[in-house]
Amino acid sequence: MTSELLTPVQMGEADRLTIEGGVPGIELMEVAGRAVADAACRMAGYDAGILVLAGPGNNGGDGFVAARLLKRRGYKVRVVLLPGGWEARGDAALALAAMKEAGVSPETLPQAQEEEVLGAHLAAAGLVIDALFGAGLDRPLTGPVAAAVRQVNAAREARGLLVLAVDLPSGVNGESGAILGAAVAADRTVTFFRAKPGHLLYPGRGLCGPLEIADIGIRDRVLETVRPALFRNTPELWRGAWQPPGPEGHKYSRGHAVAISGPALGTGAARLAAGAALRCGAGLVTVATPPSAALVNAAHLTAVMVRSFRGEDGLSDLLADPRLNAVLLGPGAGVGEGTRALTRACLAGPRAVVLDADALTSHADAPEELFALIAALSRSGAGEAAAVVLTPHEGEFTRLFPDLSAAGLPSKVERARAAARRSGAVVLLKGGDTVIAEPGGRAAINDCAPPWLATAGSGDVLAGIVTGLLAQGMPGFEAACMAVWLHGQAGAEAGAALTAEDLEPALRVVLRQMMEEKR
Repeated sequence: MTSELLTPVQMGEADRLTIEGGVPGIELMEVAGRAVADAACRMAGYDAGILVLAGPGNNGGDGFVAARLLKRRGYKVRVVLLPGGWEARGDAALALAAMKEAGVSPETLPQAQEEEVLGAHLAAAGLVIDALFGAGLDRPLTGPVAAAVRQVNAAREARGLLVLAVDLPSGVNGESGAILGAAVAADRTVTFFRAKPGHLLYPGRGLCGPLEIADIGIRDRVLETVRPALFRNTPELWRGAWQPPGPEGHKYSRGHAVAISGPALGTGAARLAAGAALRCGAGLVTVATPPSAALVNAAHLTAVMVRSFRGEDGLSDLLADPRLNAVLLGPGAGVGEGTRALTRACLAGPRAVVLDADALTSHADAPEELFALIAALSRSGAGEAAAVVLTPHEGEFTRLFPDLSAAGLPSKVERARAAARRSGAVVLLKGGDTVIAEPGGRAAINDCAPPWLATAGSGDVLAGIVTGLLAQGMPGFEAACMAVWLHGQAGAEAGAALTAEDLEPALRVVLRQMMEEKR
């Protein structure tokens, strides 16, 4: 799957540029409809009835083409039009006419009997093609349309009726993944040219099933005009910024990461992070610990070093060593003024900084103070060496950016982008659909995280991976994206019932596979 994601508006622009370049719109529709028909054939048995639910616009036109081709291939096809007295226009009207000539007559559900008649059609079908609305839907489904969607979902749930969505399950917003009133639950989705944000953002992602992206003749060069700034988090997005160990390298050339420990009864999180930083390639890793926790940490660590410090001044003295080029604060640190003071020490010099967990919550009452520290570090001229990455989950994000959580922004992507602009940091907004955003607007959505990663300590491992990659000199956005991807792949490698301790050894397997692919 290619990494660029197009909003519905950008996809419309890609269509327009292609048509202006000499490719007729009906030709694009024919190829799209063929892709839908091919997917339907893979899903449905030859004797299964196929019901096409068609709506206005090009989505319905794709359904008309698919119905005509399926009829030609010998399938039993029925087409039902969306209620509402609409007429197909443009290319969709041409596709409708061609479908009628092929012997498929569309049917409009009779008023006041829609549910009864549609129920009979669903009972006779083995596959439904949802060609009602595509990714551009921006208003809630209501009335007979919402009722039809609920009937389709009920039949799918009750007897395993298969559903194939055209472009995006109807009722899902293509930009935000939000459900607009009601939405079709599909077993598979066929989209065209590039995926949309709504395919990867929840709750829409949970309704798409496996996603197929069909090549319908739109050339990649249109992206030079469309200029997408949102991407699926794949290795092609960040692989060029990652340099695995070279034959002439040594540990001092791969950076020195620091994970700051909490008190004696809160040390495990920093150790998880430190182990992940070392495993993902940092040359050296140190756990910086308050004296009360030094023996606890030393008893558990071998390859990771331990150094003691006292308070803000002590941490500042420790970090004065310029070789310590990436530092993580937050896991197990405790919430309060003490952690705020340590944040000041971390952000006082030209080093990469990852702020996670308690380091974020400690600034909930005065987030502007944190953002001012980040801005001052940026103005210091330290460049990428001073990259700052914030790694909140939704609860921490709400505490740090309460107005963005309540502002009705259209998507998780826009919330993360707004937070990155305000904070001046790369924001890694965690979840099943983790979003990474940088202040300049570039963003990525991750879709490789298994649900078993929702376990205690998993976020500490992720923060450690980010820190370890930053120590190796990766830019902030690329380091955060690679870390999220590695974290997800390690979770998949560790498998069901994983705990956070399983992730570090799984990272070794994932990185070995990456090295083999790079050769």
